[in-house]
Amino acid sequence: MTDAGLRYGRASLGLSFGVQGVAFALLVTRIPAIQDRYGISDGLLPVFLAAVPILAGAGSVVTEKVVARIRPGVVLRWSQPLVLLALLGVGAGREMWHVAVALGVFGLSVGALDASMNMLGVSLQRAYGRSIMLGFHAAYSLGGIAGASLAWVGARYELSLLVSYLPVVAVLLPVALVGSRWYTEGATGPAGKGAGPEGAGGALSFKLLLPLCLVMSFAYIGDSTVSNWSAKYLQDVLGSSEQLATVPYNVYMVTTLLGRAVGDLGVRRFGAVAVVRGGSLLAAGGFAVVAVAPGARAGMLGFTMLGFGLCVIVPQTFAAAGRLFPANSDAAVARLNIFNYVGFLVGSPLVGALGDAWNYRGAMLVPMVLVLATLVYARSFGPDPARYGGGHERARTGDVG
Repeated sequence: MTDAGLRYGRASLGLSFGVQGVAFALLVTRIPAIQDRYGISDGLLPVFLAAVPILAGAGSVVTEKVVARIRPGVVLRWSQPLVLLALLGVGAGREMWHVAVALGVFGLSVGALDASMNMLGVSLQRAYGRSIMLGFHAAYSLGGIAGASLAWVGARYELSLLVSYLPVVAVLLPVALVGSRWYTEGATGPAGKGAGPEGAGGALSFKLLLPLCLVMSFAYIGDSTVSNWSAKYLQDVLGSSEQLATVPYNVYMVTTLLGRAVGDLGVRRFGAVAVVRGGSLLAAGGFAVVAVAPGARAGMLGFTMLGFGLCVIVPQTFAAAGRLFPANSDAAVARLNIFNYVGFLVGSPLVGALGDAWNYRGAMLVPMVLVLATLVYARSFGPDPARYGGGHERARTGDVG
């Protein structure tokens, strides 16, 4: 494969990550407007919200089977337009069943999209021979900031969902389709050379993948805690104004973008294990600061630390899965991606239940402990999985193959 082909493939995949960030942010930040438009009760809303990640997990499972016959680039090429059209369907419907169908399609297609994007990212990183995975997720964060900003404009000027979504989809849909022409699968592992216990490196072993699955869940429990509880925590626990309570999540998004933008350099310089350990300690420290914060400013400092800490974990977990199973990385990534949604489903209800039963300061200590548990599994991110009962591939620090 030529260097130009790799560069085009990397740019087009980065564009795909960015488009997905915009689409997802436009959905989740307009949930109150969606609820009002369709008359969804407060009791029924959690069912709709839970259905999306559950169906996304199902989409990731299906993708694992599909990529055995159809390459990930093809899955990505057609799942991304489906996500955008489903988003438009959420804004265009009138009846309850309309939004139910649209969200169902969104969930299934976003599972396929997330899995196939990360499959391509892992293969491109292997071809480059150095860490580039964080850069793709930085593009997602940038898209999320853009999507949240567009959603703010829609809410500020009381635009209907259709008016908010239609121009965005009209621009992004052709851009995504054109960009998909350059999707590139950088490299695959040496098929049939799996070595080590239970076929590591070749046949997928869930036992060997489990530590990374746990890390993925822990990271998304932390992320969903910030997404769903930062505003309420700052206002109800730390006594901030309603306006100031909106700041922590915006700060978290920006720090996530900044951390991912420079994270690949850190992996190349210090290695994936050191970066994941550092991120875990920083994120745990952020939760600790939030839990003991005497006021809103200290709380915002904690959420800032969380952004810089959590942002490196998820991309490196996908990269580690590709490194552990170089000849079966697509299946490993698809299966690992399911635990993205497990963490998302568990995190918010867990913190809410603990906050109601105990108190919200104490509830913040639970994701802190879970993030710290990542340290136990940090060696799974090492450059030579064979040392830990994993695959056989030799790799430079931070590489995927």
